[in-house]
Amino acid sequence: PAPEDFRGAARRLPPGAYPAAAAALGAEPAALRAVAEVESRGAPFLASGRPVILFERHVFRRLTGGEFDGVAPDLSDPAPGGYGRGGEAQHDRLARAATLHREAALSAASWGRFQVLGLNARLCGWPDVESFVADHCADEAAHLAGFVGYVRGAGLEGALRARDWAAFARGYNGPAYARNRYDAKMAEAYARLAAPGTFRVATVAELQHALAFLGAGPG
Repeated sequence: PAPEDFRGAARRLPPGAYPAAAAALGAEPAALRAVAEVESRGAPFLASGRPVILFERHVFRRLTGGEFDGVAPDLSDPAPGGYGRGGEAQHDRLARAATLHREAALSAASWGRFQVLGLNARLCGWPDVESFVADHCADEAAHLAGFVGYVRGAGLEGALRARDWAAFARGYNGPAYARNRYDAKMAEAYARLAAPGTFRVATVAELQHALAFLGAGPG
């Protein structure tokens, strides 16, 4: 089972992981890195060692049939949004939801560097959401494997291979992708990551992005 506080080993990717995953999908490593940058700003884990997550109240509501709308309206609502603060605050929301219905709570959070929804655990190749989350707490390699599994399961290899960001974002982020500019952000990130040249860094955030691109831990 997943750790109760979602603190695992938080191991980082080994060298060569992106090229290997990209080859498995017939895509460019820079395309995978662009998705990662847009989804999680290049950070798979928080400073605490927990995976980066986002709790989706509308998914939790759908999975529980609205049973908790009255007692926890901030956690169970038919409308997307209402995320509140990011980082550790999302784990606080998840912990509260897990006391109401653990499996639905884990399924209603998106996990790790690629922000794959726990609901898609089986589509990605895991037997259940508990093992999916446990692996995402333990190792960034699971984040990448989850992404590869989802892209294959959702039939998005062609869009990723062709860098058709609108088609990819529609399948990956849902019909509201254009409102949130997911396609434009991925295209911009890819253009920067695929371009030859050197990094120019002026802030700690830019340095972290550079280190993440090079496969080093930005912490």
